[in-house]
Amino acid sequence: MNKKGIKISIIGAGFVGATTAYAIMTEGLASEIVIVDIDKEKAKGEVMDLVHGVSFVKPVDIIAGDYKDTKDSDIVIITAGAGPKPGETRLDLINKNYKVFKSIVPPVVENSPNSIIVVVSNPVDILTYVTYKLSGFPPERVIGSGTVLDTSRFKYLLSKHFQVDARNIHSYILGEHGDSEIAAWSLTNIAGINVDDYCKTICNKCDGNFKNSIYENVKNAAYEVLERKGNTSFAVALAVRRIVEAIIRDEDSILTVSTLLKGEFGIEDIYMGIPCVVGETGIKRTLEVKLNEEELKELRESAEVLNNSLKEINY
Repeated sequence: MNKKGIKISIIGAGFVGATTAYAIMTEGLASEIVIVDIDKEKAKGEVMDLVHGVSFVKPVDIIAGDYKDTKDSDIVIITAGAGPKPGETRLDLINKNYKVFKSIVPPVVENSPNSIIVVVSNPVDILTYVTYKLSGFPPERVIGSGTVLDTSRFKYLLSKHFQVDARNIHSYILGEHGDSEIAAWSLTNIAGINVDDYCKTICNKCDGNFKNSIYENVKNAAYEVLERKGNTSFAVALAVRRIVEAIIRDEDSILTVSTLLKGEFGIEDIYMGIPCVVGETGIKRTLEVKLNEEELKELRESAEVLNNSLKEINY
């Protein structure tokens, strides 16, 4: 992206949309941010709150607008839709949010036909696939937030267990952003040392259940946050900011975004979280990382869960 200013539009001024705008603003990633919401007063209120702090950040124009104001956006982030209530899974939201997306995607495409769309609304893998179909965009320009946040949660919990900086832990959560996601333990390492070797030679406090305990905590993290505060916003906004940053700066960063699989891992025609090289054109490459047999089986089962959920939608 070589032009002078970057324009980012955010569809949805709820907890995630507003916090994402804040994260992008404080990082100085955009020269213009447009926030669109069906509740226009809510959008205006969020914008007022944001612009009162512009003297503390790099110059940025922030407005509450309609779809016409999103014209020629470089990136459009979709956070609109119903969020999960306590007791609901992300997949429970499919039909509610499919109807919402049918009204969102066409005007986004009409006004910004060359944009990259980043989908954050849940169930993110299903809705990213829906956005791909509704938009007519090539799949590399329709990206879901995928398991970027789940992977960060995984690294955080591992960092606490091993008492090591999370940035020195390398691993992935793959598959559905939801209950069928998998932890790629076979690829997990601390400073290049395989996790099992690290447990045996350095940590010396890994019992036989620690892997399952950490995985369950990752998988259930969002539900626990929802029970306590009613929404998740801060960490997901940082995850979205990280994706946007990789695109704008053409970083070629490897992130577990939700991407369209075309035969990788024996999986086709479904969006799910897989390590991808992310840069200015969107998803540049999908990495078919080497999983062990059990992980590969679980990843394919996760894809089947998503496929079955897609069948519930009447296109």
